[in-house]
Amino acid sequence: MAAPGTTLFSLPRRRRPRDRRRGAFAIALRQPSAITGLAIIAIFLLISIFAPLLTPYSGGEVSCAVFEAPSAAHWFGCDDGGVDVLTLVLEGGRVSMWVGFTAAAIAIVIGSAVGILSGYFGGWVDTVLMRITDYFLVIPQIVLMIVIAAVWGPSLNHVIIVIGMLMWTGTARIVRSQVKSLRERVYVKRVEALGGSHLRIIMRHILPQLGPLLAASGVLAITVAIFNETALAFLGLSDPNTVTWGVIMERAFSRAAISTGAWWAIVPAGVAVALLILGCYLVGRAIEDALNPRLKISHLALRTWAIRPLGSTEDAKPRTKATRAHSSATDTTNGAGE
Repeated sequence: MAAPGTTLFSLPRRRRPRDRRRGAFAIALRQPSAITGLAIIAIFLLISIFAPLLTPYSGGEVSCAVFEAPSAAHWFGCDDGGVDVLTLVLEGGRVSMWVGFTAAAIAIVIGSAVGILSGYFGGWVDTVLMRITDYFLVIPQIVLMIVIAAVWGPSLNHVIIVIGMLMWTGTARIVRSQVKSLRERVYVKRVEALGGSHLRIIMRHILPQLGPLLAASGVLAITVAIFNETALAFLGLSDPNTVTWGVIMERAFSRAAISTGAWWAIVPAGVAVALLILGCYLVGRAIEDALNPRLKISHLALRTWAIRPLGSTEDAKPRTKATRAHSSATDTTNGAGE
């Protein structure tokens, strides 16, 4: 807020700080939290891609004794079957990340579709879709996932579908509220008055405005999807023939790794899950802070605006030494004349 007796005016574009980057994505990605999160995600992606080159063993090969302790030959030790745990963690990360990214994509597609239709059309469409969303919101997701996965049978595809179909509610509510705001914008009303179709308005004028919001929601949804996949696999509801981080922990727990003191059979997979979730959370939170339209107040930022006294017509140009000397001499002359 400007002080009494002053007014707020826009600084010329050339006068604004030169280090101000264009684009909200650039603002988000230069935050320390986003850089840390991207580094964690990049490391996991590279490890998963080059997993066969990083270890000399195979996930189905017996290479050491049962529950052998970590050593120079086996950094993370071995499990109850004599398989190198580091190899299992590297191979399981590839599957766990695939499940997380795919399930999150399904949830974002469903949630954005429901939110756009509900917020744009309103009326009975909004009422029906939001009541369905409320029903899914009040039901504990983990419990419902366990029931559906148990009924369908343990399968990796079933896990992906179940997680994706039950995680869309939060995205739908957020998108709906934003679309209701965009629906009342002047440019949307003008396009509608000119005869623009609903599909054109949604695809050309509303959906692009939701891109940043969906990006933030998608990254945060990955964290929930990876956690849910790990939980379902730990409960034995995933494909037992596919190695994931959850399956690794479930096998170690059910085969008495904890009671025998073989902590290395379960801890590395748990740490990997925690680190990846942390990385995705940091990136998603940074993007949400930078791209959420409700948080963007750059039109009132001090970087682009300045304050001057009311009635003043002088430019906001910086005063040089010569200008200040001339003003001082003028004031002195005026004072002597009086």
